Amino acid sequence: MGDLTGLPDLLRECAPQVLAAVARRYGDFEACEDAVQEALIAATRQWPDTGVPDQPRNWLITVASRRRVEALRSETARRHREEAVRHEPVPQVRGDDELALLLLCCHPELSVPAQVTLTLRAVGGLTTAEIARALLLPEATVGQRISRAKQRIRATGARFAMPAPDASLTPVRHVLYLIFNEGYTASSGDSLNRVELTREAIRLTRQLQRRLPDDGEVAGLLALMLLTDARRPARSGSDGLLIPLAEQDRDRWDRSAIAEGVAIITDTLARAPIGPFQIQAAIAAIHDEAARAEETDWRQILTLYGMLHALDPSPMVTLNRIVAQAMVDGPQAGLAALDQIAGDPVLARHHRTIAVRAHLLELAGDRAGAREHYQRAARLTLSLPEQRYLESRAARLHRGASYLSA
Repeated sequence: MGDLTGLPDLLRECAPQVLAAVARRYGDFEACEDAVQEALIAATRQWPDTGVPDQPRNWLITVASRRRVEALRSETARRHREEAVRHEPVPQVRGDDELALLLLCCHPELSVPAQVTLTLRAVGGLTTAEIARALLLPEATVGQRISRAKQRIRATGARFAMPAPDASLTPVRHVLYLIFNEGYTASSGDSLNRVELTREAIRLTRQLQRRLPDDGEVAGLLALMLLTDARRPARSGSDGLLIPLAEQDRDRWDRSAIAEGVAIITDTLARAPIGPFQIQAAIAAIHDEAARAEETDWRQILTLYGMLHALDPSPMVTLNRIVAQAMVDGPQAGLAALDQIAGDPVLARHHRTIAVRAHLLELAGDRAGAREHYQRAARLTLSLPEQRYLESRAARLHRGASYLSA
């Protein structure tokens, strides 16, 4: 039988390829997805006893195809089609199958949460329970979301098809970026990171980059993920408390991931049209290559954020640009820039905007104002690690004030 400890990883790797091959042959995404799930279940039951086949992917494709044919048997009108299918060769995996599957899962008719969930299920190979744990959602909610997404795809008439040469990858890149971000800084809950999501996002983006080596933005996205995730080991202490970038032990950063990310972004900037992900990766590279926080080239970062703001403006880009401006021109300049965006409905009450103001007030010497804003930001965030960090900053300022007044 051999060692089966890697069976879950093997099935996860094979699942999207099997689904892509079967969906390309039979067309009905929802029915084919069900057939592939049955094949995976059959493998988990049989392979521990019989051993992993020499060609596990082909085994799964064959079983899934049979399940699909068996489903067709109950449809009288399709009996002739069943007989024709029975004697056809097993469908083989093609190079662009997973790209087509990604595009289908990121269909514009689906909501963003549905795109994320379906991508994790169909392309990532995660089970409903694993997705529920990763997204901190009830398993029933995830199951319903997947079901509705497949029904929506069927209602729109979308079918699995090889992508057109000019097919837009913007939704795919966006979904992979969302998956990574949710894993790197969980928006809620008691964990700072959800490693299974960052790992899956990097794996899928790496596969996409191999399929599309000339796409500068896919390369930029992969570089950004690698350069950002490289800092994860230093983002929290033994007590689980968040450690900001400037205070992290850089010896704990993953230097191999940094080297790979820098090499990718250096190569793509030299040959591909520039895009938002490439600029963000370049910013991440500047942070990662600084031996000490004090050596960070903030002027270059400020320039890059200016380019990013012109190319792809967003509230978080605006906020990050203000931070860079404060690091170049001083905290008072940053505070003045924050005052200018006070009317922005998205940024005004966002906990990160308030936390940035707290930090700049602290740098400017206004300890009472900083403490008040750290406390406000802590009340607004849904992330327990962020909340604990902000509260600790406020408490430290309070202790310092008590000491000075004693």
